[in-house]
Amino acid sequence: MSTQIPKTIKAIQVDKVGGPEVNVLREIPTPVPKENEVLIKVQWRRDITVLTHFVSLDFRSGLYPVQHPYTVGQDAVGTLVQAPEGYPIKVGSRVFTTAGSAFAEYLVASRDRVAALPEDIDPKDGVSMATQGLTALYLLKESYPVKKGDWILNRAAAGGVGLILTQIAKYLGVNVIGTVSSQSKVETVKQSGADHVLLSSDSSESNVKKILELTGGQGVHAVYDGVGKDTWEEDFDVVRRKGTIVTYGNASGAVPPFPATKLSPKALKVTRPTLFAIVKTQEEWDEYTSELIDITKKAKIHYAVHKEYGFSAEDVIQAQKDIQGRGTTGKLLIKISE
Repeated sequence: MSTQIPKTIKAIQVDKVGGPEVNVLREIPTPVPKENEVLIKVQWRRDITVLTHFVSLDFRSGLYPVQHPYTVGQDAVGTLVQAPEGYPIKVGSRVFTTAGSAFAEYLVASRDRVAALPEDIDPKDGVSMATQGLTALYLLKESYPVKKGDWILNRAAAGGVGLILTQIAKYLGVNVIGTVSSQSKVETVKQSGADHVLLSSDSSESNVKKILELTGGQGVHAVYDGVGKDTWEEDFDVVRRKGTIVTYGNASGAVPPFPATKLSPKALKVTRPTLFAIVKTQEEWDEYTSELIDITKKAKIHYAVHKEYGFSAEDVIQAQKDIQGRGTTGKLLIKISE
């Protein structure tokens, strides 16, 4: 398959640390893949092909240092248009990737961070299967490897990772308690399979009491916390002896430093994983993407879309504001092209 590759492309970039308003749309040279990289045309018919989430906000705010200017975005579905000799995925194939710099008409991805997307999976779902789907899977598989009958607490259960995590957990036979920030999100989380849904706006004392009652006074085996600072102290109250607290996101701010002795009363484990530390090698990438595709089909995972946005600085700014407002459920998608 032959594709005419343009010399320049449109992209959303950030020049400095700041609020959503620092996102700008400009024309940049088309990225050129190195020997260990591939080139992907970020589009798929009329489908939405790029995902925006808290990682973009953390880079923009300066929480994670990054060199400026940089192209915004992470995760995409598109068409493989250029690849090294002998690459296992055929040029012209539909693929998904966790690559950054995704808010652009073309992106370069490391050759070991691209997977073929089966024709029977919606390309919109493929976008969420990248960072969000793989994150949900590694949380349940490695950060705390769940067993059938376990009890878990899923913080931010209406978010992109949260909704996927609940569905995979239920497929694996786990009891799920979810927390959400508003009553409007309760039904969405119940539909994802959660056994019980609590409001984080209720008092901490009330929620701790309910969680302990539901778990026979023991507490949950694991807390998966993508909220961060606001729920951190409560996590220690609701996890059982020898339990695990998995802190994987900063929706309310970063978790504060704490002394190791805080773990002693219940002999707890705390972990702060990232996708690229867990799924690092080519073998791990192949294992995780294959397993996620298999679970997606067998469990009929629903990848919820909160809203679709246009490919403009104004729409990207609005999408990031919507995420920060914590009123979203599921994924926010940017439409790169018709």
